[in-house]
Amino acid sequence: MSRSTLLAPVALLVVAMVSIQSGASLAKQLFPVLGAEGTTTLRLVLSAIILSLVMQPWRAKLDLRKCRALIAYGLALGCMNLLFYMSLQHIALGIAVALEFTGPLTLALLSSRRPLDFLWVILAITGLWMLLPTDATQNAIDPLGAALALGAGACWSLYIIFGQKAGAEHGRHTVALGTWVAVLLVLPIGIWHTGSNLLNIDLLPIALAVAVLSSALPYSLEMIALTRLPARTFSILMSLEPAVAALCGLIFLGERLLWGQWLAVGAIIIASVGAAATIKPKS
Repeated sequence: MSRSTLLAPVALLVVAMVSIQSGASLAKQLFPVLGAEGTTTLRLVLSAIILSLVMQPWRAKLDLRKCRALIAYGLALGCMNLLFYMSLQHIALGIAVALEFTGPLTLALLSSRRPLDFLWVILAITGLWMLLPTDATQNAIDPLGAALALGAGACWSLYIIFGQKAGAEHGRHTVALGTWVAVLLVLPIGIWHTGSNLLNIDLLPIALAVAVLSSALPYSLEMIALTRLPARTFSILMSLEPAVAALCGLIFLGERLLWGQWLAVGAIIIASVGAAATIKPKS
């Protein structure tokens, strides 16, 4: 695979990150009525419906052996979404994404081999550390919110691993099928927590926008990228996510960053660009 061929999945991954963080900013408007659990449920249900209409997953040829990776992918997807939204009830978007990123970053460290790979990972870690709040500049991190974000990060790693396997087996049907698995996991939690508010028609326009921006569009694009990039490369490139979250927080939520935090964003962007520029193509 040539480097020019790799540019397309990298570009799709960037679009997916912008979309998902814009959707996360919008989703916080639903929290007062639905809570994190209800918002996650409504988002996944609507996303599954949209993806099914587009991807036609009923045409997929399934058997028990091939479904194992798919089920694991869907469960990881559901847990990742639920834990991340729950963390947003306690900590800011940029901080939540920074902590969540420890999952794919750990995956990148475990699979790195060349010294140059570690350079980009170390630079990304430096940027993430600079994004964390200090007593001198911001409030301390809520322990529960931090734990939820770290849990979402662990699920993110599993999402990458099993998503790549499931995508190789099921192709274009993977995201829709995996999202339905996630719905089966999260729906009982959402109903128990939110009840009839899930059927509030007035919330449908915002919920649809969140579903498209946070799930249907980015997960489809990520699946294309996952099947064309090594898991290590995908993980390192995702270091751009906290920077995108910080920018979306500024634009949509009015969360202004200090100069040190902007330096952190710059370090993460450089790490991502460096990783993309030094990708070792698959033979």
